[in-house]
Amino acid sequence: MKIISKVYNFLVFGFLYAPIVVMIVYSFNSKKSRTDFGGFSFRWYAELFQDDIILRSLWLSLLVALLSAIIATVIGTAASVGIHSMKGLKRRAYLAVNNIPVVNPDIVTAISMMILFVFVITKFNGLEMGFATLLISHITFNIPYVILSVLPKLRGLNPNIYEAAQDLGCPPGKAFLKVVVPQITEGIVTGFIMAFTLSLDDFVISYFNSGSSAQTLPVTIYSMTKRPYSPKINALSTLLFLSVMILLVMVNLRKTNGNNSKKGELK
Repeated sequence: MKIISKVYNFLVFGFLYAPIVVMIVYSFNSKKSRTDFGGFSFRWYAELFQDDIILRSLWLSLLVALLSAIIATVIGTAASVGIHSMKGLKRRAYLAVNNIPVVNPDIVTAISMMILFVFVITKFNGLEMGFATLLISHITFNIPYVILSVLPKLRGLNPNIYEAAQDLGCPPGKAFLKVVVPQITEGIVTGFIMAFTLSLDDFVISYFNSGSSAQTLPVTIYSMTKRPYSPKINALSTLLFLSVMILLVMVNLRKTNGNNSKKGELK
């Protein structure tokens, strides 16, 4: 049974990661062919960093992802504290409302937000679809994921710590920042990273709410697929994949160091 389990796991992970490995290998192909490897070369990486359209889209995607993740993390953390303080049916109702955007198809969220933005634009002359609508839409779909990341940490928090800080004369706001926030930092960081990666990866919501003046990287890549194939897409995807991998390794190392330090304190 162990051999079968190992073979099964190998096949599953091979199916998942084999296309990524092929993409990385062919990003170093000196030829433009997708089947014939002509030799190792950084040709497509050099052309990638000379493409102004891709670089502008990459910068916009990083800016939107960072801003939306920061704002969604702040709003989501505050909302998590509010939901955690509720009881019974009221809490379940708010959690159900929060889960709707998570399970809702992206196309439904994208079109509904586009209709809302078009309605507002028609009411106020001078406004148009662009960076502002793109940022607002990304913040909106990121908030539920932050709430789902922070709430479990709040549930595992001992409420007596916060009350003890207030009993010792600490104001409520300062007690929250000094006592509660350090205890839920792991959930906040997880929510931030999830919001950042979801925003950076999003296509559907960006496609319907960005307008012509704010094209994110996924939208630009989609437009490139309508033209003859360019291996620059392989190089760009490889860089994004490696960036996400480095970020995940850093987060896991941070968790490992945090767990080791806690064990040391207990000893």
